[in-house]
Amino acid sequence: MTIHPATAHTPATPSYDQLPIIDLSAADRGPQARALLHAQLHSAAHDVGFFQLTGHGVTPAETDALLTAMRDFFALPEADRLALDNVNSPHFRGYTRTGDERTGGSRDWRDQLDIGAERPARVPGPGEPPYWWLQGPNQWPAALPALRTAALAWIDRLSAVAQRLLHELLTAIGAPAGFYDPVLGAHAHPHLKLVRYPGSADDGTGQGVGAHKDYGFLTLLLQDTVGGLQVQRADGRFHDVPPIDGAFVVNLGELLEVATDGYLLATNHRVVSPPGATERFSVPFFYNPRLDAKVEPLPFPHASKAPGVTDDPANPLHAEYGYNELKGKLRAHPLVAGRHHAGLLTPA
Repeated sequence: MTIHPATAHTPATPSYDQLPIIDLSAADRGPQARALLHAQLHSAAHDVGFFQLTGHGVTPAETDALLTAMRDFFALPEADRLALDNVNSPHFRGYTRTGDERTGGSRDWRDQLDIGAERPARVPGPGEPPYWWLQGPNQWPAALPALRTAALAWIDRLSAVAQRLLHELLTAIGAPAGFYDPVLGAHAHPHLKLVRYPGSADDGTGQGVGAHKDYGFLTLLLQDTVGGLQVQRADGRFHDVPPIDGAFVVNLGELLEVATDGYLLATNHRVVSPPGATERFSVPFFYNPRLDAKVEPLPFPHASKAPGVTDDPANPLHAEYGYNELKGKLRAHPLVAGRHHAGLLTPA
């Protein structure tokens, strides 16, 4: 942990040793426990934008099934993994080799498998938004059928957890719990990444993944015990997020910041590569709305206290969700963009 020297001995200095820890199961333990849960959610989402979630109901057996299949995938021969190269998918699905993804224009030192809802390819017709390219089939390793089963089950399971969490969060700030249900549900656009950080890059750079915000509603991250995730806190510095066994690290995406005019926070975070040849595995799940969703401002009683959305001229946010995700994919995966979507690229 890094503490600013000027405030190291000030009792009022907030502790950055750990994010807020929130037990979702408190929602089922009566009015008093649920009221405390809402107070904790309100504070974490308004003040930090990140927290650790326990009591979510996902079992160790469900987690082990996914982690076993993921480790088996990364243990496959490189040729088997490259058979799923996402450069072959106009939908940005499949395997990304180490160093082929970009964040903030710089190389991320990790390889990964990108998975979404299993749906038929939709090629945009004349006049249709180009973000429909993001809908399509996944790529699966023929030698590892258990991966498909485990990954799609994980998407369904975490979609349910995220929906429940979002309902409690909206209730916590006095908003209608189901306000965004029409843009989620069966036509939502969830996204799952199975990620391996292979250790430090050959050139010594430490960017596992560069600083960024997520652009959906909620992200639920399963991380292993190696560590490396860092969150930018109120002091402006990036602080480590120590892993907690069985917990998900949750962060709010830009949609919730925009929907509340900045009252809820989407917070910068990054991953520092593990030292040497140490491997780190993580599984981020992104709870996103349907691609054609136009996210309406959230009616809630604290709206008058909202400070406004963080302004980033290099990252303008669009009214329709799909345009935001497409913009991010084109930047992050230049090889896929160049092969399949050259007409969508704009000068930097």
